[in-house]
Amino acid sequence: MTKVQHGGGIDRAIALYGGHKSEWLDLSTGINPTPYPIPDMPNDVWHRLPDESLLEACLMAARSYYNVPEGVAIVAAPGTQAIIQRLPELLPTPDIAIVSPTYNEYERCYTNAGAQVHKAADFDAALKASNVVVVGNPNNPDGRSVGADKVKQGALSGAQIIVDEAFADVAPDCSLVGEAGGSGLLVLKSFGKFFGLAGLRLGFAIGEPAKIDALRMSLGPWAVSGPALFIGEKAMRDNVWINEARLTLSANRIRLEAMLSAYRFAIEGSTDLFITASRSDSSDVAKVLTQNHILVRDFDYAPEWIRFGFPRHDNDFARLEAALAQAD
Repeated sequence: MTKVQHGGGIDRAIALYGGHKSEWLDLSTGINPTPYPIPDMPNDVWHRLPDESLLEACLMAARSYYNVPEGVAIVAAPGTQAIIQRLPELLPTPDIAIVSPTYNEYERCYTNAGAQVHKAADFDAALKASNVVVVGNPNNPDGRSVGADKVKQGALSGAQIIVDEAFADVAPDCSLVGEAGGSGLLVLKSFGKFFGLAGLRLGFAIGEPAKIDALRMSLGPWAVSGPALFIGEKAMRDNVWINEARLTLSANRIRLEAMLSAYRFAIEGSTDLFITASRSDSSDVAKVLTQNHILVRDFDYAPEWIRFGFPRHDNDFARLEAALAQAD
């Protein structure tokens, strides 16, 4: 089986280049480097199976946070990856169009299910290629978004559209959740990226009730842990932290874009959680960064690209700049 390329491979990097985890600066993922602070939890959250009240509290917080319209259903899952792996069962199809490049697990899961995968350059081309379409909004790794009118038109034409909004927390105005009431639209939300708690494993699917009920049945009882539900509910209701995080991430994007431009990188795309940049010698730059124990995300299909997550502190920005200067 072909190995799927992802960010976050810090253990593999250590095996190749040495050092301890505490010595590495991991910029290979689009995860907020300043995570939501873990609140104190009652002991029974750990000792008991997640009860209905804990689940409902988290879902109500998610409805408010994501602005889910009345009549549109939502289900919680142990990360959006768990949802993606069930999509071929939930939405079976002989072929699927994926607006590419994007998160590569969609291709893997549908290919393993026997579907033909069409890689489309944009949303319009995807609609022409198949009646089932996957699109990132904003997309990883190029930051593109698709307009609500286009998606609505596609769904009305009979297409089934899967919208991955893993990075939309930093661009809430581009979210298509408001259009999710029709049977042709399924929106996936990742909790861990914006809140910086990817290890918590929490995600959501939003769409018409019949599909969400089928997904809920597939996930089974107690799909999400009690601590994840408890922390998720608290975080999604903490508007002060949310607003401050968005401001900080936006400022860090501007700062990092300026640094990369100064070192002759072209900005290929970005969100307030990552920047994808290009340079003709990107593979050499990535090697120098790794030798300095700084991990970034490279791409086998675009060797001139590097995706940078955001440094957390001034010292981390300075460390990255020193390594870039060494590679220049």
